[in-house]
Amino acid sequence: MPLFWRISLFNAVVLVTATALLLGPVTVSTPVLLTEAAILTVGLAVILIANAVLLRIGLGPLRQLRRTMTTTDLLRPRARPAVDGHGEIAELIATFNTMIDRLEAERASSAARALTAQESERHRVAQELHDEVGQTLAAVLLDLKRVADRAPDPVREQLHQVQESTRASLDEIRRIARRLLPGVLEELGLASALRSLAAEFTGPSLSVRHHIEPRLPALGDNADLVLYRVAQESLTNAARHAGATRVDLTLERTEGALELSVRDNGSGIDDTAEGAGIRGMRERALLIGAGLLLRAVPGGGTEVRLTVPVRDPEAEPAGTP
Repeated sequence: MPLFWRISLFNAVVLVTATALLLGPVTVSTPVLLTEAAILTVGLAVILIANAVLLRIGLGPLRQLRRTMTTTDLLRPRARPAVDGHGEIAELIATFNTMIDRLEAERASSAARALTAQESERHRVAQELHDEVGQTLAAVLLDLKRVADRAPDPVREQLHQVQESTRASLDEIRRIARRLLPGVLEELGLASALRSLAAEFTGPSLSVRHHIEPRLPALGDNADLVLYRVAQESLTNAARHAGATRVDLTLERTEGALELSVRDNGSGIDDTAEGAGIRGMRERALLIGAGLLLRAVPGGGTEVRLTVPVRDPEAEPAGTP
């Protein structure tokens, strides 16, 4: 029975009973006697308390629903509120759950289209950097070498410096192109791509240690790309923003899932709003139904953990050990 009718029925029963008693053996004196006033006061208190209890029990699920509505984040899916209560309240909670399911599905679909377009644009830019800018700089290096071979000694030294600057720019262009288009991921698989990524970030100021299981389950191109991009974004954050000197990258099989962990010893995370990089990781995780956890590491640092469900435990290993 809906809450409205339960309260109305309860009050109707009380009022009809009170009216029947007043018309029958029960009377109220004029002026009202002390015992009669006490009885009326107790009766009124019982009615008010009963109404309050009925409303509190009936509206309890709505308070839980309100808390859920104020904390819902489509990038952080969690358990739906239980369909408690009766009548309209149960229908309202069920409708809210259906709405969240639909919104999450639409968000995942739009994120998939956006990420597909993003990867296509990355591919186009990487190709242009490699084919256009890279080839042009390579031709400039050859021209500089021919001119330097014929130039007098003072000019030759300056040309050599220009050659080194041009060569450094060419190396940087190739490095950017590799980050935009991880060809090793398509050619050699996820394990080799993550090892290559760890080696790329390792330098004088940052040490990246990795532990990657040699036999990984086949996840599909989308999942492999999401794992690679999350690892890449985590390493970028550790190197550029966290001031870390050591990062541990781990990819291992757990029960029913594949877990990627990137843990650094940097400055850690704070309560500020998440940037575009972290929100991008959450959208990628949502795309493949994975769970993403960011947490502060005791003693300083941050850990990014991506848990990708593995639906086929007997899948053939993918990638190169």
